[in-house]
Amino acid sequence: MNGSLVLTASTCITPSLLASEANEPALQVGLVTDLHYADKPPAGSRHYRETLDKLSEAAEHFAKQKLSFIVELGDLIDAADSVETELGYLSRINQSFSAICDQRHYVLGNHCVHTLTKEEFLGGVGQAQSYYSFDSGDYHFVVLDSCFRSDGQPYGRKNFVWTDPNIPAAELDWLKADLSNTTKKTVVFAHQRLDVNNQHGVKNAAEVRKVLEQSGNVLAVFQGHSHKNDLKDINGIHYCTLVAMVEGSGANNNGYSVMNLSADGTIEITGFRKQNNYRWAQ
Repeated sequence: MNGSLVLTASTCITPSLLASEANEPALQVGLVTDLHYADKPPAGSRHYRETLDKLSEAAEHFAKQKLSFIVELGDLIDAADSVETELGYLSRINQSFSAICDQRHYVLGNHCVHTLTKEEFLGGVGQAQSYYSFDSGDYHFVVLDSCFRSDGQPYGRKNFVWTDPNIPAAELDWLKADLSNTTKKTVVFAHQRLDVNNQHGVKNAAEVRKVLEQSGNVLAVFQGHSHKNDLKDINGIHYCTLVAMVEGSGANNNGYSVMNLSADGTIEITGFRKQNNYRWAQ
């Protein structure tokens, strides 16, 4: 990323400042997913090296927005043949990503921990936990980690098959408690999908959805993993799958979005390039 982006891209605005401006949404959030950055030749439709240019375009756009924070929905990097090489991939893409906004959140994807451990990935991006929650303005946000095997063991170092993602019992208990302790409108961020029962879906997705539904506060879930735009509405919750940045060559095949969250609970997704637009009023 060039120097001008680094200088301008870290302008994040506090919710209180945003809310004070007439006709502004309560929050604006940058969203990207499935960057799969790697310094290696293309494979099929995935153009790994081009992610740097695609992210640079997104960064230029985000720098013009009044972002409260940015979220990367998993698979920030692609697999390497060694830990050292993988850490190099992570360092390079995070150099560009971290320049966009001071407030950042990373969802773990299966490719993030194909070669690395969770501790190595999180250490590389400066994030303390793989699942947690936080408040911003009038909203509550939840970051989930589905990179666990059916036996509860965490993904890491090629010890898993990607079609076996799960939310383990301890995380599910945490989620129940977390949602019961807030009355704020809630948005959830995930990587593997919570709205399907195919190879891209979390194995115990139905159980997770039940917890989300019982809270009565969850408005939407944003996820990646299957690389294509998709939307399913299940029992009053919007499950929105965002398009992957890595797919296809050239700027026209980029995809990223800005989420506007209004005080009344209206959510608007403004998509760029291949990303769809959505608007859900409460």
